[in-house]
Amino acid sequence: TLPTVGFNVETITYKNVKFHVWDVGGQEKIRLLWRHYYTGTHGVIFVVDCDDRERINEAREEFHRIINDREMREAIILILANKQDIPGAMKPHEVQEMLGLTRIRDRNWYIQPTCATTGDGLHEGLTWLMSNYKL
Repeated sequence: TLPTVGFNVETITYKNVKFHVWDVGGQEKIRLLWRHYYTGTHGVIFVVDCDDRERINEAREEFHRIINDREMREAIILILANKQDIPGAMKPHEVQEMLGLTRIRDRNWYIQPTCATTGDGLHEGLTWLMSNYKL
């Protein structure tokens, strides 16, 4: 898949549940706009490029900036540990450690290994999101 430039808005239906998804690009200049999309968010899907060890600290900083925003306090968190098909990519337990997920005790979170090019793991992640969202 190609990186998102700007943002895309889509409605995805999965197992008779509609998800309104705001796919926002990760480029540094676009990140400044992310907070404008937070209001009314029930769940966060944070995608980690597991083949990019050099930027995992940057990903951790942005991740915590997002989840600590007051508009996001109630949102459940799904982390997609992407690019699991690439040899040497970080495994989910490494991403969990690098993002400091075990220190997050007051939020519902889950990490799912994925491969966006094949779709592996995406259904499991959406199923978790669906099962853990409370109206």
